Amino acid sequence: MRYLIFFLALIPLAHPCFAEDPAAAGAQIYAENCSTCHGDDLINNAHIAFDLRRLKADEHERFVNSVLHGKNNKMPAWEGVLDRTQIEALWAYIRANAYK
Repeated sequence: MRYLIFFLALIPLAHPCFAEDPAAAGAQIYAENCSTCHGDDLINNAHIAFDLRRLKADEHERFVNSVLHGKNNKMPAWEGVLDRTQIEALWAYIRANAYK
């Protein structure tokens, strides 16, 4: 029983947000939640959603606000679905793949 409790305590540490590389965690979160509209690997060939690679480093607040509250009727709000750590991991992934 003691070992079971130990392993159950480790389960949250396996979550992508606890990875050493936030961008890698963000890639997983993106694939699970964002790629349907924004495209695989941030490549939106259908032009149905904003090209996230265009976000600049100084647009962090804009990004967080859009994720939390959505954008008009085009993007749903993710508040209550994604936590702040997951949103920051998404930002790390986007910034790692942004246009230079």
